[in-house]
Amino acid sequence: MEKNEAVVILRKGGGRSLKEGGLWIYDNEIDTVCGAFENGDVVAVQDFDGYLLGRGFINEHSRIRVRMMTRDSGQRIDRDFLKTRVRRAWDYRKKTVDTASCRLIFGEADFLPGIVVDKFSDVLVVESLALGIDRMKTDIIAALREVLAEDGVYIRGVYERSDAKVRLQEGMERYKGFIGEEFDTEVEIVENGVRYLVDVKDGQKTGFFLDQKYNRLAVQRLCKGASVLDCFTHTGSFALNAGIAGAESVLGVDASASAVEQARKNAVLNGLTDTVSFTCADVFDFLPALEAQGAQFDVVILDPPAFTKSRSSVKGAVRGYREINLRGMRLVRDGGFLATCSCSHFMTYELFSQTIAQAARAAHCRLRQVEYRTQAADHPILWNADESYYLKFYIFQVVSER
Repeated sequence: MEKNEAVVILRKGGGRSLKEGGLWIYDNEIDTVCGAFENGDVVAVQDFDGYLLGRGFINEHSRIRVRMMTRDSGQRIDRDFLKTRVRRAWDYRKKTVDTASCRLIFGEADFLPGIVVDKFSDVLVVESLALGIDRMKTDIIAALREVLAEDGVYIRGVYERSDAKVRLQEGMERYKGFIGEEFDTEVEIVENGVRYLVDVKDGQKTGFFLDQKYNRLAVQRLCKGASVLDCFTHTGSFALNAGIAGAESVLGVDASASAVEQARKNAVLNGLTDTVSFTCADVFDFLPALEAQGAQFDVVILDPPAFTKSRSSVKGAVRGYREINLRGMRLVRDGGFLATCSCSHFMTYELFSQTIAQAARAAHCRLRQVEYRTQAADHPILWNADESYYLKFYIFQVVSER
């Protein structure tokens, strides 16, 4: 322990998820805190029997009272420590994914809790969601620049998108803006052979959903010569993958006018305007209207936003997922394919699978599973840190019960 460092002492029976491999300690797991501290400070963590469990940063404003940085109680949390964490994160990604655009830091799963960093070509986008890591943000960015430069990868600009509501629960203000020199925030990237203009300033989250990279690629092989419906298309990612794979026609639907405008720009960028089109509409209204018209598609893709961000709203989310999957299945031509997913970790694999099965029964169709997938490897799933496992992605063939 550091001299004059505060010590968090757990209750007997507390810290169960921590001891199983997680990184969070909740407020109700703590017995006492010995010593003075300010919110965001690094503290030592001690079990009820005096055993040192490691070190993390504390915040009394949050139910997640301590986020662990290391299980080595003698480890200093300094610039060298952060650079080592960053280097390991980069080395992992070089071995597992295409790094042209990827998630460089995925919070707890990279043992840097509360911070996300995405790389879009030569631009970084940072999302800081916890007070303690926010204090380390500048050092983490500096370390990323240095580590990437060692491999000849040079970053021309950094933009911060720390504008999520969860910051308020940490006693922090929402913030977005440049870190360092300003630059053009519309960045062109290439993924799976598809070109995109990514709006890192005003796009959703950090500007683009990198977690579906290889799921989009998996859908490509189903789309040659096919008619495709892409629901919740956002900026057109699945639709454009279908188009570049040689689909006969693709219709993308999203409720956001700005997202649809960006999707159309991306279609122009890829020379796909003859086969890929987009419409701005509420998917929940649009699918029944298509069904009433007798529309049928060879491939239907459902990539909705998270319908639930808390356990308390899971029941409503189940109804939403059941509804769109039921409607989607009815629009798939017999023998065609359905790609469907959930990006909420509160919608567990078991619950999502059960909901899809209920939709299939109501649609009077049978599902043949082609494959089950999850998020790309640059969003690693840390076992016993459930929040890191959030994306569930199925591809089915939809066949008639007859």
